[in-house]
Amino acid sequence: MGLGILEVKSHGPVPGQQESTLLDSRLSLTKIVGTSNVLDDASRPAFPQSPDALPLKYDKSNAIILVPQPTDDPNDPLNWPLWKRDVILLILSTMSVIASTLSPLLAANTVTLAIYFGRDFTQMALLTGYHLCGVGVAGVIFVASARIWGKRHLYLLGTVLIIISSAWGGAAGTNYASLLWARVVQGIGLAPFEALVNASVGDLYFVHERGKRMALSNLALFGGAFFTPVLVGKITQTIGWEWSFYMIAIFAGALLPFIFFFVPETAFARPEYQASSRSGENASTPLNGVHDLQISGESKDSQTPNQSGPASFEKQSTDFKNRNAAPFANTVPPKATFLQSLRLFNGRKSDANFFKLLLRPFPLFLHPAVLWACLIQGTLIGWTVMIGIVLAAIFLGPPLWFNEVETGYMYTGPFVGAILGFILSGLLADWSTKILIKRNKGIYEPEFRIVLVTLQLVFGCVGLYGFGVTAEQVARYGWFLPDLFFAFEVGGMVLGAVASALYIVDAHRSSPLCF
Repeated sequence: MGLGILEVKSHGPVPGQQESTLLDSRLSLTKIVGTSNVLDDASRPAFPQSPDALPLKYDKSNAIILVPQPTDDPNDPLNWPLWKRDVILLILSTMSVIASTLSPLLAANTVTLAIYFGRDFTQMALLTGYHLCGVGVAGVIFVASARIWGKRHLYLLGTVLIIISSAWGGAAGTNYASLLWARVVQGIGLAPFEALVNASVGDLYFVHERGKRMALSNLALFGGAFFTPVLVGKITQTIGWEWSFYMIAIFAGALLPFIFFFVPETAFARPEYQASSRSGENASTPLNGVHDLQISGESKDSQTPNQSGPASFEKQSTDFKNRNAAPFANTVPPKATFLQSLRLFNGRKSDANFFKLLLRPFPLFLHPAVLWACLIQGTLIGWTVMIGIVLAAIFLGPPLWFNEVETGYMYTGPFVGAILGFILSGLLADWSTKILIKRNKGIYEPEFRIVLVTLQLVFGCVGLYGFGVTAEQVARYGWFLPDLFFAFEVGGMVLGAVASALYIVDAHRSSPLCF
């Protein structure tokens, strides 16, 4: 496999991971999971070809092999024009910005609300705690639903819940219990956008297209969260805390028509012989009644890829041992009309049991790759939350005596850090991967995405140690240096988040749905 990546000793594909070859499963070849031939390289030994090998599809430049391979189906999201896929991601990312404001919504005005409701600091903190419980519980249910029925209905449900709960929270008045339940429902509405947007990036884009798009989706989620306190402090002081809720309802309501009309279902049930991954299912398991599938086509050396688009390729003849499979292979479904794309559901995406999928995230924590990704993201996210909590305690009291507006402005640093972190990750994610692919003779390994965590180590450590030293002596260092080091820490956090998300999406295609 090259470049220090260990060879896979097992034979046959591992569930939920990519195969290196698109040869017929009847060939006795070792299939390297997660590995993909991305660039042609004359010096690389060619894989053994078979009369039954499936001709590969290339991008418009004919230099990059498309991974995953698109099907003939015009409803396959990978066959959609790039502008359409980018519009879908832009809408989802914009809604993610709105949704991500919900968790830190009370960060800058906690003291104000404690006085308003006549509650102590702990009870006000529970408004965020129970909100996060709603996110966690709903996330487990929603990811199982997304695996079976797709993501569109969850995006719409989440948006509607955000609108209702935000209007409810603003109208809660002095009723603490009412506001608490509104926060829980807000968490449920947030869950689809926190758990599924990164998986939609995997649905919509080929491997070589994902780096910048994954950075954008993460920027929307984290950037919105850090910019919220900057605005909320000013809103609370100017027109009242209720309008921080009402504005979320207004903006989410404005985005609802865009999600309904322009975000079709991105999940797609791929045939086993073309799937880049199948989660929790053996690759030899028949799909839709197809048994002993046999593909016939030209070898890679003899094919001439059509340059009309990523899904264009020469006509392939097919031969099936099982006659029941003939309609599946020879019939290309018609393109869905615009009205058909508005359906909440367009069929099952998996035959897996819902309750098994519901429980799947828990044992997955024992999977080394998933555990690594959780620790890479969770460690610095935890430190970020801790800094956010102590920030108010440090600056609201002596010696600086900040008010809620000035405390909110302290989140400008981490917001800038998030922006810079995502710019760096967007620029470096695909660039560094392409360099490693060339050094590896055109073979792509998902482990190439892990390189970005070296920057997370540098930025994260500088930020944490720097913040600790300067915040301890804030009278000496003032407010600027703690805010600067907070920015470094957040920049490191987002670099690690992008690196781990890209690795999991590429190597373990279904695992993003388990976070």
